[in-house]
This record gives sequence, C-alpha cells and structure tokens, in this order.
Amino acid sequence: MEPDTLIATDVLLRGLNTLAPAERELIAIHVSVTNSCAYCVTIHSAIAAHYLGGDDQFVTQVKQNFREAPIPEKLRALLSLADKVKGDSKNLTDSDIQRARKKGATDLEIHDTLLIASMFCMCNGKGWRPYKTYARRSRASEKRKFKRKAKA
Repeated sequence: MEPDTLIATDVLLRGLNTLAPAERELIAIHVSVTNSCAYCVTIHSAIAAHYLGGDDQFVTQVKQNFREAPIPEKLRALLSLADKVKGDSKNLTDSDIQRARKKGATDLEIHDTLLIASMFCMCNGKGWRPYKTYARRSRASEKRKFKRKAKA
C-alpha cells in the first residue's frame, strides 16, 4: 500500500472514535472476506482477536455469518451498511441509514463504517491491486538492469 493509504487506514481503524477498535477491524474483515483478500482477512482477524482478548472463535463466528453471530445489534446494522457499500453503493438507501440509527449507531459511526468499507473495497477489491502493478514494474526494471549488466 502507498504511504497515504496506510495513514488513512490507520486513522480509520485506530483514530479517535466511539466505535471500538475491534468493531472497526470486524468491519474491515467483513468487506475483505467478500472481496477474497486473504492477506487483509488474516491480518485484521489477528488484530481483532487481539483487541478481543485473543478470542479467535468470536472473530470466526462474525466472519462466517455476522447475522447469526452473538454481536450487538448496532454492530450488526453497521456490518449491513458495509454490505451495501461493497457491491454497488447505489444500493445504500436512507432507510438503511435510519435502521442503523434506530439500532443506536451515531452519524459519525455510520460515516466511519462507510469510509472503512469503501477503503477496503478500494484496497482489496477486484481490479485494483497497486502492489501487484508495482511488483510487476519492479520485476521488469530488475530484468532491464540484469540485461544491461550482462551486455557490459
């Protein structure tokens, strides 16, 4: 990830907020599971489990089916909002936002949930892999350097 992306991710996941760090990590995990980003799922699962006192089993329950997991209704509503973003954000409606508010989510928590979901859609979503592009360019650059050395 680019340095600016890392800073933004750090602010979203660990900055001042009324959402607990574990809740923010669970939102990131939820989007990453859907986007099939094994790296993000693995690392953010470990971080969430750390915040939850090492409860890997709880994190697994949320990953497998947040609708059935033993989580607060507010978090369930926020994960539902993240669901709306990870597909086509046009699916997100005012009634979705109202439902989250009724479950106790503040406007800031809704805002941050949508930002976290959007960030992880961008970073681990299909079709956007800047680190793969960078790695490809880097390998091509190394091949050119090798050829120049071989000719010399």
